[in-house]
Amino acid sequence: MIVRILGEGQCEIAGTHLEKPDELESAVRSAAESGDELEFANALRALLNAVRSLGVPLPNDTRTPSDLALPDEATGHSRVLAGLADKGLSLR
Repeated sequence: MIVRILGEGQCEIAGTHLEKPDELESAVRSAAESGDELEFANALRALLNAVRSLGVPLPNDTRTPSDLALPDEATGHSRVLAGLADKGLSLR
């Protein structure tokens, strides 16, 4: 799976490594929907760190469509919540 972190670039995560990010995505969704900004920031940070550690960065000059685009750490929970309503956030 190709994942883009906005403002950082893309990485490829093997299907065998999607379980942890998938769990963390659920935590991001729950925190965004609850409106708890601290919980949201912590959940998003954990998800991004998991993607960074499990993924293999793609070269910057690679042009590959992303299966998932994640917001950067500075994105507020209300903006992510709006994105969830529009197109969802899911690693699978």
